[in-house]
Amino acid sequence: MMTLKELSQLYYLNREIEMDGQRIAELRAKAENASTGQLSDMPKSPNMENKLERYVAEMVDLEVIIHAKRQQCIHEQKRLERYIAYIDDSLIRQVFTLRFVDGLDWVQVASRMGAGITDRYVQNVCYKYLGRQTRLM
Repeated sequence: MMTLKELSQLYYLNREIEMDGQRIAELRAKAENASTGQLSDMPKSPNMENKLERYVAEMVDLEVIIHAKRQQCIHEQKRLERYIAYIDDSLIRQVFTLRFVDGLDWVQVASRMGAGITDRYVQNVCYKYLGRQTRLM
C-alpha cells in the first residue's frame, strides 16, 4: 500500500529538478555578465572574479544535486511501477501510470483514457482505490 504522498514523490522530484535547472540557467547568465562586464584590456577587479567563482561553484553544486535527484527519480519510478503492476484492475493501473508515473494532470489522464471519460471520473477512481486500500489495512 502506498499513500498519495508516496505516489506523488516522482512528480515533485521532477519539479525540483526543473527548478534547479532554471536556477542553473540564471547563474549561467549572471556568470556570463560577470565575465564580460569589463573591457578586455582593463584589469579585472577581484570582486568580479569572486562573483564568477561563486556562480560557477554554485552551478557545479546544483549539477551534483540534480544528478542525485535524477537517480532518486529512477528509484521512485521503479518503485511506482512495481506497486502499479500489482493492482488487479487494468483501468486503475492505467490511471495510476498516467497520473503518477507520467505526471499528467487529471484532464490529461482522462483525455488519454478515451472518449466519455472525464477528469472527475479518473480522479474518483484513484481516490476510491486508495481509500479502499487504506480500509483493508
